[in-house]
Amino acid sequence: MQAVGMWVCLGAFLAILATASAAQAQQAIRDIKVTGTERVEPATVLSYLNVRVGDPMTRETLDSSLKSLFATGLFADVTLRQEGGTLVVHVVENPVINEIAFEGNDKVKDEELLAEIQLRPRQVFTRTKVQADVSRLYQIYRRNGRFSVDIEPKVIKLDQNRVNLVFEVNEGDLTTVASIRFVGNKRFDDDKLRSEITTKESEWYRFLSSSDHYDPDRLSYDQEVLRKFYLSQGYADFRLISSTAELSNDRKSFYVTFTLEEGERYKISKVAIDSRIRNYDAKGLKDKIIFAGGDWYNADRVQETVDHLTDALGDAQYAFVTVKPNIQRNREAKTVDITFVIEETPRVFVERVDIHGNVRTLDTVIRREMLLVEGDPFNKSKLARSEQRIRDLDYFETVDVNVLPGSAPDKTVIDIKVAEKSTGELSIGAGFSTADGPLADFRIRERNLLGKGQDLLLATTLAGERTEFNLAFTEPHFLERDLSAGVDAFHITRDLQDESSYDQKRTGGGLRFGYPLSERWGQTWRYRFERNEITNVQDDASRFVQEQEGTRDTSAISQRLVYDNRDSKIFPTDGWLLWLDAELAGLGGDAKYVSGKSGASYYYPVMDQWTLNLLGEAGAIQGYGDEEVRINERYYLGGSTLRGFRSSGVGPRDIVTSDALGGEYFYRGTVETSFPLGLPEEFAIQGHVFSDFGSLWSVPDTGSEVVDETSLRASAGVGISWRSPFGPIRVDFANPIAKKDYDETETFRFNFGTQF
Repeated sequence: MQAVGMWVCLGAFLAILATASAAQAQQAIRDIKVTGTERVEPATVLSYLNVRVGDPMTRETLDSSLKSLFATGLFADVTLRQEGGTLVVHVVENPVINEIAFEGNDKVKDEELLAEIQLRPRQVFTRTKVQADVSRLYQIYRRNGRFSVDIEPKVIKLDQNRVNLVFEVNEGDLTTVASIRFVGNKRFDDDKLRSEITTKESEWYRFLSSSDHYDPDRLSYDQEVLRKFYLSQGYADFRLISSTAELSNDRKSFYVTFTLEEGERYKISKVAIDSRIRNYDAKGLKDKIIFAGGDWYNADRVQETVDHLTDALGDAQYAFVTVKPNIQRNREAKTVDITFVIEETPRVFVERVDIHGNVRTLDTVIRREMLLVEGDPFNKSKLARSEQRIRDLDYFETVDVNVLPGSAPDKTVIDIKVAEKSTGELSIGAGFSTADGPLADFRIRERNLLGKGQDLLLATTLAGERTEFNLAFTEPHFLERDLSAGVDAFHITRDLQDESSYDQKRTGGGLRFGYPLSERWGQTWRYRFERNEITNVQDDASRFVQEQEGTRDTSAISQRLVYDNRDSKIFPTDGWLLWLDAELAGLGGDAKYVSGKSGASYYYPVMDQWTLNLLGEAGAIQGYGDEEVRINERYYLGGSTLRGFRSSGVGPRDIVTSDALGGEYFYRGTVETSFPLGLPEEFAIQGHVFSDFGSLWSVPDTGSEVVDETSLRASAGVGISWRSPFGPIRVDFANPIAKKDYDETETFRFNFGTQF
């Protein structure tokens, strides 16, 4: 009994002690003391605490306060302790970054690396942020094809709790693509599929290209390229099973493998249009379908047809429609039936057009390219064309157009996000041609002056046979209308001693304005005033040249009407270019003449990478009011306009002095086929087979020494062109097959130009 009583007393004592301890632990906070601060104000520390003076001191409130202080990122360490009724908060501040530097980076500039990371000088240093920035730096190097890069952050401690952050970079070698293999392909061999994708195998001749550098984003894009290629060839069941990239042991190259399943090739059996629009006859839309039964299935042509149908319906005031191709496969017959289903969609209007990311470029410059404005019926086709028009400005690195919900179900918001790029150009060029000899070019240009889309150009060309100075300014949206206006000034000197025994100087300027007549048609009007000087006429020159030595002022108005539906303005492979030029001189000045030229150029894709070009042009010029057309105003033929003949090598000539006199009428034509030479596509080298023909005649000068005939001249030849990184290079060899004895010929013609 005595032992039991002792244990009962002991238990009661412990209970009293525990109660007293709990009461002491939860006592009210009488004061809060902050220690260890250097830059951070104690009041700032107190503001992050979840307890105040007078609150009970509990484990929960202290834990939450501790987490709150660490979450600020201001402190490397925090401790909380109780001293009687006082809560002591001791902090160790994270240092402040004094400077950020990069060492060992040669291939990627400091500015590019600094733009990628988020840490900046005068920000708080934390190891978590440093590691996050290291990951970002790894990404930028991998985008540049360097997967063996090693990045080590170094911290240099300074006084006043500051640090210098240094990223030591070992860039390593470029990680190239050693091989590209395809598994499962039977219809197309590996070489054909390699030519379609953008990723290329590493070769010595690709030193000027980055296509053989491993890029995971490019590899993902190539998956879509392969899919589109097979669908365009009729393989509607095509599947890309996988694409893998295996890094070599030395981390210098990747081995890429595409595993695919081709499936069967399908032909089109039936094509139909199912219009579900009330009271609308879709028979008139059949001519918008660009394929027919019996053709191989081509997904690209199906999408083109969808676009054509959508545009035609929009022109017919049916803005709220969708065109969906319904494709039914017959796997046994290996055919597809395609039905274009036209359905009405809910009426949706454009509520607002929002534009983001344009710092320099004014909103109006972007808005005037939009075919949709606030209040218009929403049209996907017009939206796509608007996006392309904005891209064609070439002011932006990226253009993203998204459609967002509006304030009501029948309203939508068009959101445009752009990223600007440099539009200023400072270029120095050099080159050589058989026409002008060695040449140098200096040019300053701003294509988006003051962010208004204006174009300002100052250019100088110095050549062995020609000197040229040009100043041009263009306002693409004059008076806030779809009207371009510009002003030009020029000074040109030409050495024509070899052709006609004289030198020519042209000094003047002009005004111009142009406007679109439709999406493909455009017209430009010009007014030009210039002073023409025929100087340095040789004593043994033709008497017809000597008679025209002196100065003559020309005041002329001209127009150009153009139709252009080519797929590219630089390297076209399909489409038409038509032009009609007319000029009237005599609005003041000495020259009085009327001239006109018209021509057409047609490009036809014969087969893959084979293009046929047919060109024809004719022109005439006539004086009026007792004024003759001077020698410097007439047409000339030869050189680049009629290969196989020298510049001004064809047409009326003084056979005693061999001086070309020019002509008042001409025609010329070209038949040319361009084709690959079997070299890798990266070389951008093409072969050409061509035939040129034409004639130049009619000169007012007469005499026994003047020959003037309308006889046809023709030539045939071959050429090689290279779209080099330094500029376009072309070499032509041509042989005249129809000529006159007095014509001046040339077999070899070389042109080279560059800008850097």
